Amino acid sequence: MPKDWSGSVDLHLDVDTAGGRRAGLEHALRAAIAAGRLAPGAALPSTRALAAELGFSRGTVTAAYDQLIAEGHLVTVPGSGTRVAATAAPRVPAAGPQVSGVPDEPLHDLRPGRPDLGAFPSGAWLRSTRRVLASAPPGAHALGDPRGRPELREALAGYLGRARGVHADPARMVITSGYAQSLGLLASVLAGPFAMEEPGHFFHRAVVARAGIGIVPLPVDDLGARPDALDGAGAAVLTPAHQYPSGATLHPERRRAFTARARETGAVIVEDDYDGEFRYDRQPVGALQGTAPEHVVYGGTTSKTLAPALRLGWLVLPARLVEPVTEAKRLADAHTQSLAQLVLADLIGTHAFDRHVRASRLRYRRRRDLLVETLRARVPRVRVRGVAAGLHVLVLLPPGGPDEDEIMRRAAAAGLALMPLRDHWQDPAGRPQGLIIGYSTPLAAAYRPALDALCTVLETRT
Repeated sequence: MPKDWSGSVDLHLDVDTAGGRRAGLEHALRAAIAAGRLAPGAALPSTRALAAELGFSRGTVTAAYDQLIAEGHLVTVPGSGTRVAATAAPRVPAAGPQVSGVPDEPLHDLRPGRPDLGAFPSGAWLRSTRRVLASAPPGAHALGDPRGRPELREALAGYLGRARGVHADPARMVITSGYAQSLGLLASVLAGPFAMEEPGHFFHRAVVARAGIGIVPLPVDDLGARPDALDGAGAAVLTPAHQYPSGATLHPERRRAFTARARETGAVIVEDDYDGEFRYDRQPVGALQGTAPEHVVYGGTTSKTLAPALRLGWLVLPARLVEPVTEAKRLADAHTQSLAQLVLADLIGTHAFDRHVRASRLRYRRRRDLLVETLRARVPRVRVRGVAAGLHVLVLLPPGGPDEDEIMRRAAAAGLALMPLRDHWQDPAGRPQGLIIGYSTPLAAAYRPALDALCTVLETRT
């Protein structure tokens, strides 16, 4: 009868018995320790279990263990069996190149793009997780509909209709692993070129370009993106509620013009509603999708309301795009992980999500007010734009300097992380210079010191 391996120990060893079983086992153990496959402190199988696994006598394994203990490679720990010695020094391979885009943690961080992670609703998330784990059927842990869990699509349909004015049919929604994936899926199924806001998000341009889609600039002014540049484009990516990074709100006449051109030309408008929940000085602007649901794709995410690491986003699609986007999602990664989807659905259903958003809106408004007041008092020469909504402002630098290069040098010396405006232009030559300040990024206790560092960097020096 063949050996049953279902109960085998989880230890891979290449044992060469040409010179004897004991010598071969000793050499295999030394090699695994030296290579780091058996790390310091790692537990080894009992002599009985390893002997049964290898087909050796228990005495052979015991003798091999004793030899490596005598050499200092292994130690016996009362109650814990045999382990690799803490002093065992594996060979460390040469360090590879540093991963780009992962900088050292700065002393002060005012870059845009994330909420106050210290305010994550851990208690509510834990309560929802417990309810989900107690009630979820076994099938919830299997791959399912590429569009995502029906519970979350139902919950989001109600929330988006109520809070953002979106016409959201759960059957026409696809849950994604964040907005970047949403945009990548759309770039794989829509005709190009893509008209993208100028200035606009450089990473989103890179996502579209990687899909092999041409990009044409969509100029932005104080009224938002200009619809005349849509001619000839297969799609236009807009941030109508709060343009990134200028902060402009798309004017009502331009909203109507964009949807009219989409109807006439067959172009698709992609609405990136990345921070639409955070409006401070007037009633929130409803989603553009609500005015033309068959011509506008609505994209949302938890990156600003909860945390970017959740990797949860969603698309509300025109009927004709549901099948191709669903197939693109299936081929990309089959399915966004279910547990976080179910937890978010519970958060929305119990209104814990609404309570968190309201509390965040009040907290971020206070932060915005403090930022604007501090800059007005200490650095009145700069102009602050886009203050009515969102989690960032645009600080335009005065023509007389200091310029972006000088500011970034000063910031680096002060341990202050900032985002220059230049990165957001397709061609920055001759463009206005400024900084995009994310006032939601620092933890609560770190906010005032970060503002002080910012003002010190911005103040004119003689």
